[in-house]
Amino acid sequence: MSSIPLSAFLVLALILFCIGLYGALTKRNTVIVLISIELMLNAANINLVAFSKYGVVPDITGQVFSLFTITIAAAEAAVGLAILFALYRNRRSVNIDDYHSMKH
Repeated sequence: MSSIPLSAFLVLALILFCIGLYGALTKRNTVIVLISIELMLNAANINLVAFSKYGVVPDITGQVFSLFTITIAAAEAAVGLAILFALYRNRRSVNIDDYHSMKH
């Protein structure tokens, strides 16, 4: 029975996190920034589950933490999109540079 090595999971998580970090730091569209943050959280989830399986003492702790992270990510996405919709209604833009001040 062949198994995927831990290093493959870590490389995948690294690539996802780097893509998410690049998107969060360089893009000006707020929807893209929210998606980038979700990518970074998914990279953390991959690490949690991988270390849960391949750790010194394999157990379910990493998977439980991963479920908490998924719940927090879903709440973050819902609140972020709600704020984005409210800002779009007022400003008619999804560009981050247009939100530098909350003054109307």
